[in-house]
Amino acid sequence: MPQRPDIRGPEDVSTLIAAFYARARYDPALAHFFAHVDWAHHTPRIEAFWNMILFGDKGYEGDPMTAHVQLHHRLPMEPGHFARWVELFHNTVDELFAGAKAEEAKQRAQTIAGVMEFKVRRGN
Repeated sequence: MPQRPDIRGPEDVSTLIAAFYARARYDPALAHFFAHVDWAHHTPRIEAFWNMILFGDKGYEGDPMTAHVQLHHRLPMEPGHFARWVELFHNTVDELFAGAKAEEAKQRAQTIAGVMEFKVRRGN
């Protein structure tokens, strides 16, 4: 089996995001959150977010916490939803990539999910 590369830049982030959402959009626990997403608009924003998180790129503009709190008011998010999101993200990273940046992506996803869960459950 060939060795998996590490996440090296925007092209790899795009690959990761495409593979992750290909799963999340059809996952029985998560699909309803993505049923009405405008993917042409959402995907570049998510890619910019992860490029900022992993590489310090400045292209992301947005407030993901507020967006998810608003979503929570329409479609309540339970702890199991966050756990499933992290599980899918980690599995996707592990299938595509290996290395320090891949591990950082998984750790960041875990942290982001924890903070987001806390904030949406608190309501702000």
